Amino acid sequence: MTEKSRRFRIKKPAIFDVNGVMGMFDIGPKAALAVVIMAFAAVAVVMMFFIRSAPPTSITISTGPEDGVFYRQAQRYAAHLKENGVTLKIVTSAGLYENLQKLEDPKSGVDLAFVQGGMEPENPDALMSLGSVSHQPIMIFYLGKLKLLSDLKGKKVSIGPAGSGTNQLALTLLAANGIKTEENADLLNMDSTEAITALRKNKIAAAFVMSESASSGDLRTLMRDPNIHFYSFRQVDAYARKLDYLDPLILPKGAIDLGANLPAQDINLLGPMIELAAKDNLHPAISDLILEAATKVHSRPGIFQPRNKFPMLVEHSIPVSTDAARYYQSGKSFLYRYFPYWLASLLNRILVVFLPAVLILIPLTRMVPAVLRWHAQIKIFQSYRELLSLEQALAEEKNPLEKKDLHTELDRLEKEVEQMRVKGRFANQLYMLRSHIDYVRRERMQ
Repeated sequence: MTEKSRRFRIKKPAIFDVNGVMGMFDIGPKAALAVVIMAFAAVAVVMMFFIRSAPPTSITISTGPEDGVFYRQAQRYAAHLKENGVTLKIVTSAGLYENLQKLEDPKSGVDLAFVQGGMEPENPDALMSLGSVSHQPIMIFYLGKLKLLSDLKGKKVSIGPAGSGTNQLALTLLAANGIKTEENADLLNMDSTEAITALRKNKIAAAFVMSESASSGDLRTLMRDPNIHFYSFRQVDAYARKLDYLDPLILPKGAIDLGANLPAQDINLLGPMIELAAKDNLHPAISDLILEAATKVHSRPGIFQPRNKFPMLVEHSIPVSTDAARYYQSGKSFLYRYFPYWLASLLNRILVVFLPAVLILIPLTRMVPAVLRWHAQIKIFQSYRELLSLEQALAEEKNPLEKKDLHTELDRLEKEVEQMRVKGRFANQLYMLRSHIDYVRRERMQ
């Protein structure tokens, strides 16, 4: 065979080939196969974590009625997320209470929702708050005279649709005034349009309304009607102390319509904050995107808040997200601040998944030859220990028969050493062991 053909037949072993691993670590085929299998398993685990750590490309938010303010705000969220390659699906509901129910239902597919501060979830630890995004005053429109809410006892009252935050808060306020059951009042689950019609036709005495379902047009219609009055809470501070999730709010004179001077005087109101709640497994990158959108949408000034007051981190009944707390304190993380969302997400996953894997695998890889070297040395050292014991016994033994047995043991040890297989790096130790066995035999033949 020519030198050229011989070179053609020689193949350089691949790193993950059994022969390559045998050559790299100077180990046998079985050990090399085990190393290859472990390497592939480690790569598979790392790749699995890398894939699973990717942020989702689509999330779902529950907002309330389609004609409500939160639905419109969610549409603005969706526009911001779309710029970063994430789709925000918007689902409607009867209101803020139903939003919370959907968020807690694992089968609903809802990842995010507007909920009313003060609502008690069944399992708070399964949710997290991304912060409060606005005030939501409860407004009461009534016919005739109304000094205290207790005056509604025995009267027909619209408390908002079932499943709405209006409904839940109205029931709480009425209960605080001793109106707890239908025996004390006819509590009707009407939406804002039905309530306006019923008030105008004198079919109900009062209606509880919140902006979650009532449009600004509905509110103007109610305020412009000379027969319908806007209730101003006389005990606003007392309510706020008894129900600590409610904040005293003032609707300034003329805030609805300066030209028509609506309302004609300052109105004392009460209202909870609206929280942006999410399931506790919301991806940190998505959390940052949502909060960035919330800042754009809710930082504008409004009737009940100055510019840049919202969003803000206030914990109610839902625990605050650690990612949200980090965002409020220092903003977006470094990668997302300076790179496009898709690139920052990729780099972040590499840092989170591959870097720790490399830092773990490199020391483990270095341990392989050390462990194998230790195993080979142990076999040689054990043989040396046995040889030393035999030499001492031969030196001290005087009985010829006993000496003969010791020489038989020496022959057995020599045969075992001859059958011992070690790698090239330990050949000198093996040959020295053989020569020492021969030395002991020659010295202790007598």
